[in-house]
Amino acid sequence: MCGIIGYCGPKPAAGLLLEGLKRLEYRGYDSAGICVQAEGGGPLSLYKRKGKIRELIPLVPEELAGSCGIGHTRWATHGEVTDQNAHPHLDCSGRIAVAHNGIIENYLSLREKLASEGHRFASETDSEVIAHLIEKYYSGDLMEAVRRALALLKGTYGIVCLHRDHPDRLVGARQGSPLVVGIGHGESFLASDVTAIIGHTKQVVYLEDGELVCLTPEELRTTDLKDQEIQKKVEPVSWELEQIEKGGFAHFMEKEIFEQPESIKRAMGGRIDLEQATAHLGGLNMSNRDLLNVERVRIVAAGTSWHAGLVGMYLLESIARIPCTVEIASELRYRNPVVERNTLHFVVSQSGETIDSLYAMRELQRKGATVLGICNVVGSTIPRESNGGVYIHSGPEIAVASTKAFTSQITVFYLFSLLLGRMRDLSADAGSAFIRDLASIPAKVEAILAGSRGIRELARRYCHYQHFLFLGRGINYPVAMEGALKLKEISYIHAEGYSASELKHGPIALIGEETPCLFLVPDDGLRDKLLSNIKEVKARRGRVIAVCAQGDNEVRGIADDVIEVPRVHETFNPFLMVVPLQLLAYYAALELGRDVDQPRNLAKSVTVE
Repeated sequence: MCGIIGYCGPKPAAGLLLEGLKRLEYRGYDSAGICVQAEGGGPLSLYKRKGKIRELIPLVPEELAGSCGIGHTRWATHGEVTDQNAHPHLDCSGRIAVAHNGIIENYLSLREKLASEGHRFASETDSEVIAHLIEKYYSGDLMEAVRRALALLKGTYGIVCLHRDHPDRLVGARQGSPLVVGIGHGESFLASDVTAIIGHTKQVVYLEDGELVCLTPEELRTTDLKDQEIQKKVEPVSWELEQIEKGGFAHFMEKEIFEQPESIKRAMGGRIDLEQATAHLGGLNMSNRDLLNVERVRIVAAGTSWHAGLVGMYLLESIARIPCTVEIASELRYRNPVVERNTLHFVVSQSGETIDSLYAMRELQRKGATVLGICNVVGSTIPRESNGGVYIHSGPEIAVASTKAFTSQITVFYLFSLLLGRMRDLSADAGSAFIRDLASIPAKVEAILAGSRGIRELARRYCHYQHFLFLGRGINYPVAMEGALKLKEISYIHAEGYSASELKHGPIALIGEETPCLFLVPDDGLRDKLLSNIKEVKARRGRVIAVCAQGDNEVRGIADDVIEVPRVHETFNPFLMVVPLQLLAYYAALELGRDVDQPRNLAKSVTVE
């Protein structure tokens, strides 16, 4: 969740650090700080402040010298949101500065031991113990002091530190929290995310768990916790700087919603075989025989990715005729899961760093499972540690509330279902029809976006309600849950997603004039049942918004408000049902004056349990 940036090179560090922190704002934070090493080994200059980076910037002198420094955005876990609890943290001598992402589980016992030895603490955080441990073990070799300190830590960390006696170097380490090294011309960077450094270099090295790195402007040295040298591969970053900028849109979320016609195309790009009426997903690292031997699929994810996995479950069972289950990652890891023979596992994560999903993947692999990743961020941990997988190629998703990643993730499940379906029961003609319908989706999404003004007006009229129910059936039930999640995430309106068939089993008690119900009513085999549910709500004086197919006059006749979407084969309705819900949430949040891209208490990349 938190953000880290470090720099050493010939340029003034302060501006680069603040720029990097601005790029990391999307990860979620409540305070920020930087520490710059004065030239020639002078004192450390530390500036930190609760609140947004814009409140930190005035504290930093424009003429601040120093070409080596570290910065951090904090999302509070231990200790309140205060200036003192913001990072970086110093040791007693003020010669060592540390920024830390993650949680140190044994920090209380370490703190008590250090305090008994005379160390003085200035914050309530778990992170500060790291600076004092490094101080304790430092005797001229900073990397060795860090290594000895890390040996005592239990928990997760991504850290970067500097020492006044070493004005030209940084030391970083990773265990469960991402770190990436950027290699420039006579300068080096360390960050929790490539977005922080993409404006300066596109050559990076990804650290693995249990690795340390020592950076100078000219070189890097990577070792493990036993001081064994590790040769790392330098990899290119494919994203461009303009992709992480708003490009004329008011918010990143708005931009990412409107990018979906292109992001869906990218997820399909080069993966469709028209001649054979199937799909190619080379990154799976599985032969046709391996795929044919798959008897069941288990999908593991969290949040929006979990909803995408539920859509995938409907597709795999209806198209590929393979049993499928979908698990919440944090629950699976602690349930001692059973791994069955011939079961293929997918772990789905936009960032590729979601800690619950990563740990669940490791637990499954420990039990002998084959685990494939469906991720967006190239080089992230889940793709590197999985047995194979598929990148969704959405491009950077900066807004905390995921939109284009969801539609790209389900695109991959459509392709995978087509691939397995063609190996089993799906005929070539049916496969060709499936491809035609899938290929039509970007243009239909574009048509919905072109009519967004009507959805904004709807949001203006409904944004002051305190409670919402989102209701769908079949493959659109997870879309209803995703719509409710979007609304609560960014507008702070209480919203719940249900199967419309569950209305009579409890939620109907909530129906009344103050609880609008949003129904997903495509033209499919469950439409008549949904119409009955709508009538039940109307009989209890409830207000109804319906998302329905164009020209459905029966729905228009009974709902209070209607959002029409293009018609498509019922299998593909999730694409067209979800986009209006994303827009409704966005415009409601806008009307209420919410911080759309950085909603309260949330973070983009969840790297702590």
